[in-house]
Amino acid sequence: MTDAAVTAPTGTLVVGLAGLRRGSLAIAGGKAANLGELVAAGLPVPDGFCVTTAAYALAADAAGIPAALGAGEDPAALRTRLQDTPVPAEVADAVRAAYRALGAGPVAVRSSATAEDLPDSSFAGQQDTYLNVVGTDEVVGAVRRCWASLWTDRAVSYRETAGIDPSTVRLAVVVQRMVDAVAAGVLFTADPLTGNRGHAVLDAAPGLGESVVSGAVDPDHVVADHDGRVLDHRVGDGGVAVRAVAGGGTVTEDHVGRRGRCLTDVQVAEIVALGLRAAAHFGAPQDVEWAVAADGTVALTQSRPVTTLFPLVEPAEPGHVYLCISLAQGLVRPMTPLGVSAARVIGATAVGAMTGRPPTDPRRGPRGFAVAAGRPFVDVTTPLRSAPGRAALPRVLDVMEARSAVVLRALLAGQLGDQHVLHGPVRRRSWLPFLRGVGRIAVRFRVPVRLVGALVSPRYALRHVERVRAGIAPLCVVAPDLPTDVRLRRAAEIVAAVFPVLPTTAPVAGGGFVALGAARLLAGSDLPAADVHEVLRSLPHNVTTEMDLRLWALAARLRTDPASAAALAGRAPADLAAAFHAGSLPPALQAGLAGFLRDHGHRAAAEIDLGVARWSDDPAPVLAVLAGYLRLPVDERPDLAPDAQFARGARAADETVAAVVDRVRARSRLRAVLVRAALGRARALAGLREEHKDLLVRVLAAARANLLLVGADLARRGLVESAGDVVLLDLAEIGAAVAGADQRVLVARRRDEHERELRRRHVPRIVLADGTEPEAAAPPVEAAGDGALTGSAASAGVVEGPVRVVLDPADAAVAPGEVLVVPSTDPGWTPLFLTAGALVMEMGGSNSHGAVVAREYGIPAVVGVAAATTRLRTGQVVRVDGAAGTVVPLD
Repeated sequence: MTDAAVTAPTGTLVVGLAGLRRGSLAIAGGKAANLGELVAAGLPVPDGFCVTTAAYALAADAAGIPAALGAGEDPAALRTRLQDTPVPAEVADAVRAAYRALGAGPVAVRSSATAEDLPDSSFAGQQDTYLNVVGTDEVVGAVRRCWASLWTDRAVSYRETAGIDPSTVRLAVVVQRMVDAVAAGVLFTADPLTGNRGHAVLDAAPGLGESVVSGAVDPDHVVADHDGRVLDHRVGDGGVAVRAVAGGGTVTEDHVGRRGRCLTDVQVAEIVALGLRAAAHFGAPQDVEWAVAADGTVALTQSRPVTTLFPLVEPAEPGHVYLCISLAQGLVRPMTPLGVSAARVIGATAVGAMTGRPPTDPRRGPRGFAVAAGRPFVDVTTPLRSAPGRAALPRVLDVMEARSAVVLRALLAGQLGDQHVLHGPVRRRSWLPFLRGVGRIAVRFRVPVRLVGALVSPRYALRHVERVRAGIAPLCVVAPDLPTDVRLRRAAEIVAAVFPVLPTTAPVAGGGFVALGAARLLAGSDLPAADVHEVLRSLPHNVTTEMDLRLWALAARLRTDPASAAALAGRAPADLAAAFHAGSLPPALQAGLAGFLRDHGHRAAAEIDLGVARWSDDPAPVLAVLAGYLRLPVDERPDLAPDAQFARGARAADETVAAVVDRVRARSRLRAVLVRAALGRARALAGLREEHKDLLVRVLAAARANLLLVGADLARRGLVESAGDVVLLDLAEIGAAVAGADQRVLVARRRDEHERELRRRHVPRIVLADGTEPEAAAPPVEAAGDGALTGSAASAGVVEGPVRVVLDPADAAVAPGEVLVVPSTDPGWTPLFLTAGALVMEMGGSNSHGAVVAREYGIPAVVGVAAATTRLRTGQVVRVDGAAGTVVPLD
């Protein structure tokens, strides 16, 4: 049937597949538009036509769908409307004419929504398909049932999750000649599990493909390379086959006994080759549905992007290995383009300080800096091919992001050895370049002097931190009335000043950990890991815990103010935040919050991202925590008060130190004296580990404030829509806007990309240049017999309680005793710790931020628990053993 034979008599209600392209999405939906592209590429596609969205619009109007949507009718009522309303005569006539022109034989009738088979959302299987439909009235009826399936509960839920406005969605319907398949299934031109772009994966079953896509059969599973060579072929077992019946309809047949292979190796190679042609045409890996007819010919019945693949890092060198640095810092969400741009500058500044060669243009970042899906990655290949890097980097990750260390060690041991260059002996054995770089940093920032000074006198450490804080104060002043180009340069200079805060401040806290290491060496078995956790509880001089306790103290004062308590109990945090900026909160709450934000308004969740709003910009998260604190029953249970718990932790730490010293004294009085002194220094200094993070975030907040003022000027000039749009540009693009470039179109595109990435739940810790995720490609680990989830022990103790899964702390509340289960944390999360009974994190190591703060608050913690936020559910009761590193479901 020619395209003209379909389209000429029927106008826009019916269009032949050959007349469709990707630009036809609005009239044909994703499935039909992609089929038109396959036809244009010369790929074998069964002939057919598309009943357009214009036809659906006529049917929807006749059924009263627009008005029903506006009235808030539920999906079931919308389906009933479409099913019970006759198909408009002009649509029915067009479908009948097109079906007759197709030959009036058996056809497949399949939904094609405008929000389907798109690059960022596949909507696979969300609307209905009808196979082996025969007869004009039957085809018209199947089209109507497809329309109704746009409003199934699963389709509506999927669209809500994807953030798609239901009033904007339309449905077209594809009608194609039926392939009476002897085998059918799906092909992924890249491995959707491991991300390997060099492998193709097929699932195949006897009969029609419906059994595969519906999960009614255990399919044959085939892995092949892109040359079509079969690497693995597992024959399925059990399930049913779906077969066409003469005269219309399908039947299911149970498989009896073990079946043979559905496909020969030659057929696998042919299907892979067709799929790769489709991928080349679309410019991205494809999820292709295919069918093999009785005569052996292969037809493609659908192609859509593989939307679950994590994007390739860019730029990338073949065979290299990349670590997600934002994830290692506890940030699962994507960074803003401005945040990534700042990370480039900070990284380039750090590398320049270590090598002694300042970067020519720090905005380009250091060598090996890469980005994927809005997340910064760093190439760890070069350091891991040197003796110092191979010795040090996995050990650093052991305490920072433990699961990343496990993945790297597996790669070094030969996992996926044909896909990367890490395996084998080191290329550079000399430690001299590494030691020279470390020495350069140590000398420039006087690291040994400050570390020893802190060990000798903790008062010296505190005075040093105060001097650093005073030294950065001028950077944090936002000068008025600067010309915009000067302000932009000022912001860039402030970002470049971030890195020096770390080596200037961290050594004094490092003295505490040196002292702790000495104590463990001297005490030996008398200072076990569980006691180390106790020693580090309720540390003094920790800016993060002091911040949290100050917020609790504010809540305690507001509890006695009826107007403030009523406002926090009865109004949404966002509403309260707007009232704060308007100055209209109850006086006690207005003044108390203003005082807290003066000192801590530079903090936020995801605060390492320069583009993220600070609490001073949006205090809603702080107000949500205050409201949660007011719900604590401290009148009946004073021991639940966070300040009481903190004091209890300090007493427990002192008692543990005394007990350890007593045990050591039984062996040696001199050692006991030294252990007491070392543990005393550890407690006096280790809390300062949070200081450098607080200071560098202060600097970032100042840079952000200047850049928002730049954005305000750009908005006045019409080059962006609003001041906040600058967070969706990098520093060079902001510079171009200052010079006169209109960035509104770029900002709109970036906003869509960022919002899409905010919905991404899976981010690989480690990824290869070809997209392979080593953690996903690793052999499965046998689950514990009791169903326990395992991770890294981070804070000792055992707690049983209900789970509270929190993905965003902005408006979260944790009831006393609940087990807080999170992807990761940073200081913006820690106010929630004060009421939690235990902490479970997907990311992190024993010295990551969440682990450290959990120990200080004395709550059990297990970190590095894979997929904890999806494997556990809110309300589920679990037992958390922070010393064993296990989380055991109890119901």
